Amino acid sequence: MHLTGVATIAYDSLLALVYPEACAVCNGSVESRALGVTCADCWQQTHIFTGTETICWKCGLPSLGNVPDEKREEVRCRLCDADAFAAARACGVYEGALRASILALKHSPHVCGRLVELLSETQTRSPLHRATRIVPVPLHPEREQARGFNQAAVIGRALSRASGLPCDEVSLIRSHHTDRHRAGMDAKDRRATVAEAFLVSYPALVADERVLLVDDVFTTGATVSSCAKVLLAAGAAEVFVLTIARPVRY
Repeated sequence: MHLTGVATIAYDSLLALVYPEACAVCNGSVESRALGVTCADCWQQTHIFTGTETICWKCGLPSLGNVPDEKREEVRCRLCDADAFAAARACGVYEGALRASILALKHSPHVCGRLVELLSETQTRSPLHRATRIVPVPLHPEREQARGFNQAAVIGRALSRASGLPCDEVSLIRSHHTDRHRAGMDAKDRRATVAEAFLVSYPALVADERVLLVDDVFTTGATVSSCAKVLLAAGAAEVFVLTIARPVRY
């Protein structure tokens, strides 16, 4: 390990001892700043995807079945057939440490080292490894001003630093305010909420690019599909999606 990496780990561990932080999941002690708001045990108990799971190759929904490796790219859940993106992946299930990290990110614009590591690992797997440009899912300016930042942009910048891919925060914009997605809304309602909500302001920047849309949570895919639709219409070659987590429905 590089000396600076060793020094960082030692500093983080010392800081955690001097200024202990309670785990947002179990209320135990967080051992290192790199773990964010949760402890090592809660990270270990959170379902993180390894890339070996049987999933819908398009939307990333895990399947209970097992297929030979050579057939994995043929698996489809059929629920995402109409979605405009080519493939979507998440680092893990929306639970435990990932859920706590996402909730913390909505209040503080910081992506911890563990999350950056997971995002980088997921981005290097097929087919997301073909991406050439990172584009965060935008917030409407009024909502971003109220929050103070766009959490998707914070994720995009962190991944850009780790991957070397450019982070484009100007090409895709949210053209009008939409109602917040509420608990209990089905996929049809969510799609209606975000229909025509996005537009591409700089088509030349996304033309022929393999765009990697980033956001915090993949729920029904309505938002990222709406984004992908306008990016493809503006000339993007492909649109992939990467989120920190997603709920799992079997």
